[in-house]
Parts: sequence; C-alpha cells; structure tokens
Amino acid sequence: MNKFKISMITIGLAITFSAIAEESMTKEAYKSEKGRIELEYKSDKDKCKSLVDNAKDICKAEAKGKEEVAEAELSAKYKPSKKSSYKAHIAKAKADYKIAKEKCDDLTGNPKDVCQKEAKAAMTAAKADAKAQMETSESK
Repeated sequence: MNKFKISMITIGLAITFSAIAEESMTKEAYKSEKGRIELEYKSDKDKCKSLVDNAKDICKAEAKGKEEVAEAELSAKYKPSKKSSYKAHIAKAKADYKIAKEKCDDLTGNPKDVCQKEAKAAMTAAKADAKAQMETSESK
C-alpha cells in the first residue's frame, strides 16, 4: 500500500511540475519579445524599400504577415488558452492568404482567377482545420 501512495505522490508532483513549466511567460519576457517582433518587422519592411512593383507588395505582405503571426503566437504563449491558440492559427491562415493573393497579382486572366480561388480555398481550409482543432481540444 505504501508503494501505491508513493507512486500517486510521484505522479502528482510530476503533473504539478508539468503545469508549472507550461504556465504563461512573465510580463517582462512578453514585453521584450513584443519589442523584438516590432524591430524585426521594421527591419523586414525596410528590406522591401529597394524592391519595385508587385515584388515590393509581396515583400510587405510577407513582413506584415510574419509580424501578425508572431504576435498571435506570442499572445498564445503569454496567455495560453484554446481561443488564443485558435487565433494564432487564424492569423497564420490570413497571412498566408494575403501573401498568396499578392503573388497572384503577377498573373493575368484565367490563371490569376484560379490562383486567387486556390488562395481563398486554402485559407478556408486552414480556418476549418483551426476550428476543428479547437473543438477537438475542447472535447478532451
């Protein structure tokens, strides 16, 4: 019987330490990471200045998308929840869509229409996957 109690205590401690390790980050770490994301966005955006036409638009969309995804993922780490994880997935889907849409602008006619529809379909599928993942985690 004592071995059983010791095992249960060990399991309980393991769960407690696991929960502590998964706790949200400190406010200072959050602010520091947010500042790093902003600096990285400015740097990425500055790299776009030398480009022209649609290449510049694609570059800007990539920089903005990267920033939005990083901020959403940071929020999910800072205040972990199913909803914040869902928002991070949605931010990724939207960023990918905006980038794909900009890349479609290089095309004309039917190929452009097809490209835009594929981009929209990919975003819709990613949103559906994010929602299914959230609902699956809720049921567990």
